[in-house]
Amino acid sequence: MTIRLLLADDHPVVRAGLRAVLDTEPDFAVVAEAATAERAVELAASEPVDVVLMDLQFGAGMHGSAATAAITKRPGAPRVLVLTTYDTDADILAAVEAGASGYLLKDAPPEELAAAVRTAAAGQSALAPAVALRLMDRMRTPAEALTKRELEVLQLVADGLSNQQISKKLFLSQATVKSHLVHVYAKLGVDSRTSAVAAAATRRLIRTP
Repeated sequence: MTIRLLLADDHPVVRAGLRAVLDTEPDFAVVAEAATAERAVELAASEPVDVVLMDLQFGAGMHGSAATAAITKRPGAPRVLVLTTYDTDADILAAVEAGASGYLLKDAPPEELAAAVRTAAAGQSALAPAVALRLMDRMRTPAEALTKRELEVLQLVADGLSNQQISKKLFLSQATVKSHLVHVYAKLGVDSRTSAVAAAATRRLIRTP
């Protein structure tokens, strides 16, 4: 049986490289490509696709996790395999919660990528070993782990947003944003926004510019 693939990445060179690797597999067929997350959602709904290989960052516009959620919520939707350079807790949790069947890093060897595609197509979970380890670490120490919302707030702090801007973006009150940050500070053992961002970046919980 042929596994039909959609490549969603805003870099043409990356898509060309992926196509070259995937075309060597006899049971794979790349049937569509998307340079934006919005286009990926459209094609996943209109093309005969089994697995979407989804990047997370597309510059302006929809994020890969949002596109993943939009794709996977439809009945009979294709599986989504996130393929990215980011292995932070914030990105991993967002993708998994959005319904991604797998999470792989772009430096994965071709045989690992092919195996992940087949695993996702079969309806099973395909997590890179490093990603699975990070999720297991979170489960072992749940009291110390930042929640998805705390990671979202801290990521926006790292992106340079004020509490007021964060409250508008996440539809939260400023008091709730402050409460999340208090919990973040306690869990990370810090006492300022700058220290929190630095500590979280060191632990690869969030991305920094």
